[in-house]
Amino acid sequence: MKRHELLRGIARAARAQGVVWQLDRQGASHEIWRCGKTLVPVPRHKEIGNTMARTIFAQLEPEIGKDWWRK
Repeated sequence: MKRHELLRGIARAARAQGVVWQLDRQGASHEIWRCGKTLVPVPRHKEIGNTMARTIFAQLEPEIGKDWWRK
């Protein structure tokens, strides 16, 4: 999955739920994004593997809703 597709999809889902999705801080190989009260590290690679994407999606479930990425 392309990184920009991942970020765009999360932003859309967060906006639909009325949750803020914003960049919190940047690191060397990861960025820390804030979704409501949840902090999520997102790698800075152009391609993000499916396993990593599912891990990020699972971390966002408390804020956006269960299985939100499958809808």
